[in-house]
Amino acid sequence: MKTKHLLSITDLSRRDILAILAISDTLKRGMKKTGKNKHFLAGKTLIMVFEKPSLRTHASFDIGMFQLGGHALYFGPEHIGLGVREPVEHAAKVLSSMGDVIMARVYKHETVVELARYSRVPVINGLSDLEHPCQILADIMTMREYKRALRHLRVAFIGDGNNNVTHSLVLGCALFGMHIAVASPRGYAMRPGIAATARQFAAKYGGSIMETQQPEVAIKGADVVYTDTWVSMGAEKEKHKRLKAFRAYQVDEKRMALAKSEAIFMHDMPAYLGNEVTKGVFDSKQSVVYAQAENRLHAQKGLLMFLLKSRGK
Repeated sequence: MKTKHLLSITDLSRRDILAILAISDTLKRGMKKTGKNKHFLAGKTLIMVFEKPSLRTHASFDIGMFQLGGHALYFGPEHIGLGVREPVEHAAKVLSSMGDVIMARVYKHETVVELARYSRVPVINGLSDLEHPCQILADIMTMREYKRALRHLRVAFIGDGNNNVTHSLVLGCALFGMHIAVASPRGYAMRPGIAATARQFAAKYGGSIMETQQPEVAIKGADVVYTDTWVSMGAEKEKHKRLKAFRAYQVDEKRMALAKSEAIFMHDMPAYLGNEVTKGVFDSKQSVVYAQAENRLHAQKGLLMFLLKSRGK
């Protein structure tokens, strides 16, 4: 059987995602009820490669493997030096000869693509400059918990369209027939290839994709309002330019009021209160940011089990 990787959210079909979330839901219920999960991954090792720092990605994968009876091994940027101290091909061949799954959180998407090319075990994109599929699995899980039906759900993303979270979110929403509107300033729109793929999925599954420069247009009547940092890791040199460009794209109480009264607010975190979102919105009753963050744990446990099962393990 061909090794299945998760480099893009589109590496998973709708059926795959639903299967992962079914596992995740079961594991979450079990953990809430008994405080533990069965050790389905006993004897399995997840190798975690980090070029970028992380809170939720590191904690959720490490704790998830522990709760499933497996082991997680951490390699920071000082340990490997992908493409510098050691070629990506060499690292992939060595690590995949020892571990059962590789998760890599990297700067360039090409790095995870190359890891997957030479790996004999599944490679998970824990974040790259192009996509963040693990985040969106947790996001879809959260939307389903709070909104039940996903099809025709109206989602508004306010902020940087040319962003890894935005790209995976729009693709994921399109796969489930949601209507997503992305409001970004000029020069920060989604990558055309991502937008084109998302529109194909939306047409197939009954959703729609809208891009606008007007936050109010995107957010009006939304079921879900989503934002992210204006200055992602790796874009620190553009901080002053970005803060100026996105100043008019803050999700505040006035804008949130344009969404449906029962709308939820989402943020993948870390959040910079006073920039992309006000403290009032972030801490409001409509905010589900901490449930969303917790679901990273449950969704990633489902993903790990799915990928290992798909290899007959």
